Amino acid sequence: MGQDTSHLRERMTIVGDLKAASFVPWIRRHAAKLGLSHSISHTSSKRIDVDVSGPEELIDMMEVGCSLGPIDVWVESIERTAITRETT
Repeated sequence: MGQDTSHLRERMTIVGDLKAASFVPWIRRHAAKLGLSHSISHTSSKRIDVDVSGPEELIDMMEVGCSLGPIDVWVESIERTAITRETT
């Protein structure tokens, strides 16, 4: 049946006041709960780069979750950049 099995690979660049040590583990847990493949390629107190792979709807949910984030961080913006498109 015509089920779409395409996945996206995107880099999410999260910018803001990200000093909280809890944010990177929170991102990892949130991605795992959504079933997204992910890797964190850069972390600083102002920027985190996360590469995620999965269905577009789940990546959208990841973006919303990160924008709200834990109470001890302030996310100013999230920029998403496509890496490649895969079909499984």
